[in-house]
Amino acid sequence: MKTWATNRLDELIGGGTPPPVIETLRLGTLNSWGEGWAKKQWTPTPELLNSDGSLFGGLIAALADQILAFAAMTVVPGDKFFRTTELNISFLRLGRAETIDIEAKVITQSDQTIHVKAEFRTPDGKLMAEASAQQVLKAFG
Repeated sequence: MKTWATNRLDELIGGGTPPPVIETLRLGTLNSWGEGWAKKQWTPTPELLNSDGSLFGGLIAALADQILAFAAMTVVPGDKFFRTTELNISFLRLGRAETIDIEAKVITQSDQTIHVKAEFRTPDGKLMAEASAQQVLKAFG
């Protein structure tokens, strides 16, 4: 069923303009989605790296919040919106200047919350980071 959220996901995949914060942080959008999941690939530019060439953890946190929100958007009811009320990240290995595969899935959903998890993988498939979030649902108006 199409909602404001799934329509927006389709717009972003089709080249629609992301919010200014997404452009400022150079997060990009997403590559694909389906009910309960969202995927993207992301490649950092040199100016987004730490002085040792590793990825800045705060940027990974921003990417996590974004992909987790995309996954939540695939299931949020059309008469509601959501906000992240909890975000957890575990950094398992250093990220470098290489393309990262990021996938998020809805774990559980109630009338009031959506719980989502994400994995960040290096090009060789190794788990770089894991993230989870709780999204609280609110009615419009």
